[in-house]
Amino acid sequence: MSSETNQNSKTEAEKKKVEMLLFLSSSEEKEHFLSKANRKILKDPLNDNNPITVQVLGICSALAITVQLKPAIVMSLAVVFVMAFSNVIISLLRNSIPSRIRIIVQLVVVAAMVILVDQILKAYAFDVSKQLSIFIGLIITNCIIMGRLEAFALGNGVYKSFLDGIGNAAGYGLILIVIAFFRELFGSGKLLGYEVLGHKGVTLAESTGLYGLGYEDNGFFLLSPMALIVVGIIIWVQRSGNRKLIEEN
Repeated sequence: MSSETNQNSKTEAEKKKVEMLLFLSSSEEKEHFLSKANRKILKDPLNDNNPITVQVLGICSALAITVQLKPAIVMSLAVVFVMAFSNVIISLLRNSIPSRIRIIVQLVVVAAMVILVDQILKAYAFDVSKQLSIFIGLIITNCIIMGRLEAFALGNGVYKSFLDGIGNAAGYGLILIVIAFFRELFGSGKLLGYEVLGHKGVTLAESTGLYGLGYEDNGFFLLSPMALIVVGIIIWVQRSGNRKLIEEN
């Protein structure tokens, strides 16, 4: 009897030991910087949960600043900075922000980040600053940023909030850059200001590249409606390759 009791006790101890090891393993996985959960936070906004093509947010800036590639890249970098660090600050303050004034606090934090970006652009990229000044200011009202602060940063830790900000801003910027690439290429035959399709001379004989074969710039790509059409094409291509994004109804 005594031997059987000892055997049961030993078995129970081994079960607890296995459970403890599983718990520690699980904890280490959660705390790992590049754990599966953290990678999902970072990667999902690039495709499965993209802010523009899946959530259909931030469309206004996709129309306004994608005529050329350079402002689209600068705008994307600005949003990455603002969204990542706004998420971090709100996550740090989340337990001390009264619920009734949380939106005001979020706006103040985002506005401070936007002003910082605007001043940096004025100091180091003045031409781009003049071109984007209105749109940089409108980052404050970007629904993607306010949405991530409200839906994620207020309920999660600093590191996860930082990854969420980077991932969503990168997903937003990726679509902006793709749209700007096609609009500048077919609208003016250039990329980042460099002639890609050839040189357009006064006459056909003076032209080179595709212009020498009779190609003309498609001015429709420089108009805002073309940005919507390019977004629609991107959504179609994305959902054709990722069937789980297709709604049943």
